[in-house]
Amino acid sequence: MRYWSAVVAALVMLVAGCSTEIAGVAQVDPRGPATAVSKDGFGIVAGDPDARVHIEIYTEPQCSHCADLQKDFGNELSRYMNLGQLVVTYRPLTFLDDKPGGYSDRVSNAMFLAAGPETSAKAFQAFVQDLWGHQDSHGKGPTDTEIADMARDSGVAPTAVEAMRAGKNALDLAEMADTNFEYLYEIDPINTGTPTVFDMTKNKAVDIYDNNWLSKLMST
Repeated sequence: MRYWSAVVAALVMLVAGCSTEIAGVAQVDPRGPATAVSKDGFGIVAGDPDARVHIEIYTEPQCSHCADLQKDFGNELSRYMNLGQLVVTYRPLTFLDDKPGGYSDRVSNAMFLAAGPETSAKAFQAFVQDLWGHQDSHGKGPTDTEIADMARDSGVAPTAVEAMRAGKNALDLAEMADTNFEYLYEIDPINTGTPTVFDMTKNKAVDIYDNNWLSKLMST
């Protein structure tokens, strides 16, 4: 997995027994923590991987409750991610699509296209909030151009925006959906649904019906 990191403080080059040191002061990227695809290839990791709190969010692009989660807690998630205190792995599911290549597939694909060292966690979270904020559940959903425009306006990397506009495939979406559903089923085989938030630090599901779940999570 590739993560963005700060510029090293010094670079030492050893050539023919001689060394040259180029000194400098480490700089913090003003964009904040970046994004990356998870090691298994089916999640988008947003935030500093060394953050104290790590959660997974299982979400479906057409799920109205997932839209509510972003409306109620999206800005707070972004703030903690940008401060380097929280890392979120988004795991999309597509069970509300009635055929391959549908609404949920296209939105999920765009999320993976957005992930990379040139897209900050803040920009990615803004993109997620915009996508779920313009939800057209059980409708046709946004076009590739509309998705790309939302990504651009959110600050997603230009190369990713153009890939969305061109309808580029980022991954095997059927395998992603199957894998993420298996993970979700392991968390709760009784009430297997979205949104589900899983605390990776404590290895347990989070009670998101507690209005203070996020602040409590960050204070423990």
